[in-house]
Amino acid sequence: MSSLQQYSTWVFDCDGVLLHSNRVKTDAFYRAAEPYGTDKARALVDYHISNGGISRYIKFRTFLSDIVGREQVDEEELDTLLQCYAGYVWEGLLSCEVAQGLERLRALTPRSSWLVVSGGDQAELRAVFAERGLAEYFDGGIYGSPDTKDEILLRTIQSGVLRKPALFLGDSRYDIEAATRAGLDFVFLRRWSESDHDFAGALLKLEGIDSVVSLIEQKGG
Repeated sequence: MSSLQQYSTWVFDCDGVLLHSNRVKTDAFYRAAEPYGTDKARALVDYHISNGGISRYIKFRTFLSDIVGREQVDEEELDTLLQCYAGYVWEGLLSCEVAQGLERLRALTPRSSWLVVSGGDQAELRAVFAERGLAEYFDGGIYGSPDTKDEILLRTIQSGVLRKPALFLGDSRYDIEAATRAGLDFVFLRRWSESDHDFAGALLKLEGIDSVVSLIEQKGG
């Protein structure tokens, strides 16, 4: 295996990789949908977990059409759900645990550009990362929904922001699928993942960011 320090660009998912926030999001989906009934709220949570990394906009639209059974999604109703969800998420994102080893990994990869490519809302991500003093690590930018990860990866590759060889660190099935489609190597971080996918195509399967740091330090990358 070639050195991890060879990569020109490091791409990070947010929830379950940089922040211990998968449970924050899962709880927020349940709480936002709970007024529709506990059975429908649980169905949304199941859909959310099965489709980790996909935008909240898609998930709530699917909730209203497929789970609640609306023949046509009312945009005002959708917006109310999204605002309710965002309120629960904001509080959790400001207080949840940050991945250990992040500062050290940045120091070990000084010539690499770092990007966040997340299913989370882009404006929300940028505000949270600024508030928590994390934005400075990501010189390549912080990107999120409503654009999909596939769209973000394609756009940043075409613009030259994302330079290959590149490595994607994620925790969901969509992460590895999007990385593969974009021609990026993939590392699965399992510590906070809610996915039951096997990640058979991953370059590495590790616990978390601190495990990546240990690998570089112990084996020279």
